[in-house]
Amino acid sequence: MTKADAVVSIYYKNAFGEIYRKDYFETDSIRSCLAMEERIHLSEHFTYKKLIKFVLPSIAMMVFISVYGIVDGFFVSNFAGEIPFAALNLIFPLIMILGSVGFMLGTGGNAVVSKALGEGDAQRANQIFSMLVYATIAIGAALSITGILIARPVAELFAATEKDMSLAEKAELIDCCVMYARIILLALPVFMPQNAFQGFFVTAEKARRGLYVTITAGVCNMVLDALFVAGFQGGLVGAAIATAMSQCVGGLLPLFYFARKNDSLLRLGKTRFEGKVFFGVCVNGMSELMTNIALSVVTILYNAQLMRYIGISGVSAYGIMMYIGFMFIAMFIGYAIGVAPIVGYHYGAQNREELKNVFGKSILFLTALGVCMTAIACLFASPLSRIFVGENRELHLLATRGLRIYAISFLLTGLNIFCSSFYTALSNGVLSLLISFFRTFFCQVLAVLVLPLILALDGIWLSAAAAEGITFILTVILLLATREKYGYL
Repeated sequence: MTKADAVVSIYYKNAFGEIYRKDYFETDSIRSCLAMEERIHLSEHFTYKKLIKFVLPSIAMMVFISVYGIVDGFFVSNFAGEIPFAALNLIFPLIMILGSVGFMLGTGGNAVVSKALGEGDAQRANQIFSMLVYATIAIGAALSITGILIARPVAELFAATEKDMSLAEKAELIDCCVMYARIILLALPVFMPQNAFQGFFVTAEKARRGLYVTITAGVCNMVLDALFVAGFQGGLVGAAIATAMSQCVGGLLPLFYFARKNDSLLRLGKTRFEGKVFFGVCVNGMSELMTNIALSVVTILYNAQLMRYIGISGVSAYGIMMYIGFMFIAMFIGYAIGVAPIVGYHYGAQNREELKNVFGKSILFLTALGVCMTAIACLFASPLSRIFVGENRELHLLATRGLRIYAISFLLTGLNIFCSSFYTALSNGVLSLLISFFRTFFCQVLAVLVLPLILALDGIWLSAAAAEGITFILTVILLLATREKYGYL
């Protein structure tokens, strides 16, 4: 062995006090290898650079999830046809309502787990973590069976407002909805833990590993979409199988990682069910559950209004807007997921100065990001919409105009999402739920029912921006009212 090939060993402890060693060959690139091993700890003081570096994997993870969701829509719209594409968008709210339980347990649980870590009780944190993962799998299995059984009556309900389709076309639409939902719901017991693990990887100080899992699942979905939908001409069935298989990858890989010895702050192990803790987690994470349920209900209402105003093309246009819009909103959600464990940790450690630091930097960053997202969406609305519409000029114009109006909402979306998540991290699930429910349900329902009466179709597209604006007023009032209690201002 030459001098250049000498081995450098790095020793470190995990949360259980176990000593780990990693060996590297001492080459000219040794500094980059050592830099990769640097971990930003929750207990640190966060500069802008350190904060962005910490949350970047979560942002990238959520953006990547949105991108491979777009790929799903791309293959179905271009290779399966308009009715299957509309069916996918029509039944998707049911899938999201059931899957959102995973977000509830993950977000609510993250606050409890990170708070326990901040208090210095790693053993307690891992007991709660393990209990929540096992409970999520069990609940996922129960909801999977329920969803499969109710898929047809729900699909018939969602399609009830369509007036322009023939009986044969409407029957095809409903059958496509049922088939897609039942295949996807078979994977729900692993899809729900996948949702929960997105935050737990950050709390475990392994955000990059969570990103790698998401990328692996996403690439799997893309490849299988291309193979089953475009290659084998499997249509909507192929898309559903591809998505279900990728969800299995995204849910099982984290289980294997946390079940074995690792150098993170969390590990699956023996535990017992604690009803009081579980109930507290559910209450604290209720805002995320209600957000997803409310969004799904609002989506159903949007679809019903669009069916009434312009028919199935409106549903397709709205689906396109949601695919593209989520790619932008994913950045806000990713930031909220990434910063929540920091807030929860310093709240548990009673470090008000760091809470004030993280809160202030977050508000400024998300304000700037919102302006950038709005500008980008307006400038590139046309080419982004064209990805899904092929040669359908009417649908392209409809989706482009709708996206440009909808993009106004990005100015305040990030701030509202962050503040709701901020209260969850502070273990104040009530205020988090109030913001989320007010934003995603009350305001949007009111807007989508009233604005079309004044502005017709444009009123539907403008509803999201109106809802964000009204919610922001409530958010500011709550932040001012609780600033002394938590010390973030």
